[in-house]
Amino acid sequence: MAHLARRMTGDPDALVAHLDAQIMSGSVSASRELAHEHRIGDARMLVRVYERYSATGGNRVSLCFSILAVGDELEVTAVTAGGSRATFFKMNTLGEGSFLDRARKALDDFRG
Repeated sequence: MAHLARRMTGDPDALVAHLDAQIMSGSVSASRELAHEHRIGDARMLVRVYERYSATGGNRVSLCFSILAVGDELEVTAVTAGGSRATFFKMNTLGEGSFLDRARKALDDFRG
């Protein structure tokens, strides 16, 4: 499992649209598995889960974004999981790492 956390500013709806475009265009096998939102008062929690095939690992890896938005203040966490066929420990995390690199680039490129 690999993860990153980032504090940002911008429109949360623009961010999830940007993530959809960037993550989905990064791989022919990428799919958005979940789009969900929670609200409490002025706070919003937007969750996006993507999945793609990892040729290096011969399996599928997932990428989950949790975005806490209060106004234009954003706390973003991205987590990748999967990418190993081992029973007791992970042997191949290349797929997770490259999916997280894609997430990092998408966040770096956001101008919201």
